[in-house]
Amino acid sequence: MVRSSVGTKLYLGVMAIFLLFAVSFIVFQHDREKRYKIDVLDTRLQDYNERMAEVLAMNRNMTEKAIDAYVKDHYEPDMRVTVIDMKGRVIFDNKYKDYARLENHLGRDEVRQALRQGSGYDIDRKSSTMGQSYFYSATSFPRQRFIIRTALPYNDSLARTLRTDQHYVWFALIAMVLLTVTLYRFTRRLGMNVMKLRTFASRADHNESLETEDLIDFPDDELGEIAEKIIKIYKRLQHTKREQSILKRQLTQNIAHELKTPVASIQGYLETILDNPNINEEMRHQFMQRCYAQAQRLTSLLRDISTLNRMDDASDMLTDFDTVDISQIVANIQKETALQMEENSMTFVNKLPTGIIVKGNHSLLYSVFRNLTDNAIAYAGTGTTITLSANDGEDGKWHFTFSDNGVGVPYEHLARIFERFYRVDKGRSRKMGGTGLGLAIVKNAVLLHGGAISVKNGETSGLVFSFTLRK
Repeated sequence: MVRSSVGTKLYLGVMAIFLLFAVSFIVFQHDREKRYKIDVLDTRLQDYNERMAEVLAMNRNMTEKAIDAYVKDHYEPDMRVTVIDMKGRVIFDNKYKDYARLENHLGRDEVRQALRQGSGYDIDRKSSTMGQSYFYSATSFPRQRFIIRTALPYNDSLARTLRTDQHYVWFALIAMVLLTVTLYRFTRRLGMNVMKLRTFASRADHNESLETEDLIDFPDDELGEIAEKIIKIYKRLQHTKREQSILKRQLTQNIAHELKTPVASIQGYLETILDNPNINEEMRHQFMQRCYAQAQRLTSLLRDISTLNRMDDASDMLTDFDTVDISQIVANIQKETALQMEENSMTFVNKLPTGIIVKGNHSLLYSVFRNLTDNAIAYAGTGTTITLSANDGEDGKWHFTFSDNGVGVPYEHLARIFERFYRVDKGRSRKMGGTGLGLAIVKNAVLLHGGAISVKNGETSGLVFSFTLRK
């Protein structure tokens, strides 16, 4: 069964409503105009009746011949004038003089209306005495005890006079043609858009390709623009979904690889101890220390993964926001890393003003500055200097700069430095015990606190991290 399109249904529906309206308008206008012309003619004949009544009232002894002469001189040539008494008998008629043969007129419609409401008329009724049709208009004069009726022959001339003007019919027809053309163009565009959206929905539901010609060009209107944007948004979401799937797969592979290394090391050392029960105590202790170091690395990796997962669900982290003193956090980190800095002959220059207060999560903000510091200690090199400074911006944020004068990073690696598990020097990173997640945590934590972060090589050497935190 072929289903009609939305455009076709809308077109037929609107056209049906308009046709109903047009027919109703034509019928109403036709009846209104015809009634108006009848009322005008009846009013004219009523005026003749009034004038005749005045003449008869002023000339009570006026002869029939004189009345005939008056009618001939003052009334229209073909007009018939009849005077009827209150019992329905004809007492005067300018066209037919054999009154005895005239039947009683009380049953005539115009006479009955005149007796009931003062005046009345009848259209296109054939006279039994004259043998032709007339338009009759009668007026009752109770004080004079008679009814005066005037009539005009209902011929082609009078029919044309009463015929309604047909201009409104042509107006309705022209309006219908214009509406048909306009509505067809609109519904055709609507139908095309709906058809394309239906095609898109069907292909999306069956996971078919959307890169086809019938889903490229849309009609140049608002609905076409909306339909095109819906398809573009869907394609973008599908592309993002595929990218996320690839990233999840890569992330899973990276996690498995990163977990496998310390687990394999721990397993290897423990198997060596178990397989060699006579191993000397010094060697056993050395292997246990290495197992402990790998366990610590495994713990750090799991902790960092847990932190990133929590940041992916930002709603949980936002509930823990409170006022945090950044100056105090950095001072504590300086104390905690003082021994490592000394072992590497490094210097930490803290240029932060006191009392930098922001609203955020204390644990994540600590991770930002601690991971940047640990990264510099691990990769900047011995004898280098770390410098941290900040200024109060007019945009409602604190602007921080964390830099070192170490070896820096090759330019081609800068764009990926915040990626999870991305390492510039993989061998050295693992040797230093890094998880590959520190800078990813830094970036996500900064974004979660309404800021932004970027990195570049220093003018002479080292790295420069620039980031903001909302107050």
